[in-house]
Amino acid sequence: MMSACRHVVLMPSYNSGPLLLETVVGVLRAWPDVIVVIDGSTDGSDATLASLLPGNPGLEIVRRVRNGGKGSAVLAGALRASARGFTHVLTMDADGQHPPEAIRGFIERSRAHPGAMILGAPVFGADAPVVRVWGRKIANGLARLKTAGAVRDCLFGFRVYPLADLLAVMRPSRFMKGFDFDPELAVRLCWRGVPAINVPTVVHYLSRAEGGISHFRYGRDNLRLGFMYLHLGGTWVWRSVRSHHGMPPRSF
Repeated sequence: MMSACRHVVLMPSYNSGPLLLETVVGVLRAWPDVIVVIDGSTDGSDATLASLLPGNPGLEIVRRVRNGGKGSAVLAGALRASARGFTHVLTMDADGQHPPEAIRGFIERSRAHPGAMILGAPVFGADAPVVRVWGRKIANGLARLKTAGAVRDCLFGFRVYPLADLLAVMRPSRFMKGFDFDPELAVRLCWRGVPAINVPTVVHYLSRAEGGISHFRYGRDNLRLGFMYLHLGGTWVWRSVRSHHGMPPRSF
């Protein structure tokens, strides 16, 4: 089973600036197979990756004409990974927050537990914005409620997914297009029966002086997350009712 697993690092990117090249170089030092999805970027950051292609045959760049959101970009990359015969994807951000040095350890855990998703549980430093730390406490409390505590952190995007399960959940869904992708996918995979293995992982928030970029908009994206929790909560209640009456729960 372990030898049949094929892992690829999947990195969505939208206007990531100079950090994109730096992050991809760091990832390639850790793992040879990488798919970068350029999600309608307009800052020219993807052009800097061309120099990496000749010496890295496992690197592929997927370009989307229009920005469709993080979830849409991950789905596009996952479909490409499936077409190339990969069985698992490790998702990570392109903005330097996620540690490339943790990639091999996550993939080793995934190889030992190929049917599970390996979820990063962030260890915050003093550089983490207070509003984000407290905001995710609420989000994580809701996710733990819906997954019986299986998901320790629902927002951290450094994860390994079994690819077939990811596609089975995301392809038919009308949701999970933007920043709502990470928490909803983790919850629905739990409902599907995919075990969650939580791994403490250091996260680094870069300052503006260091080139840090965030496309999260507190008003717009918190509203989107709120709507996600509402419709996900409705499904959770319906699953609970079905289970109480002896009917098999549904994932959707």
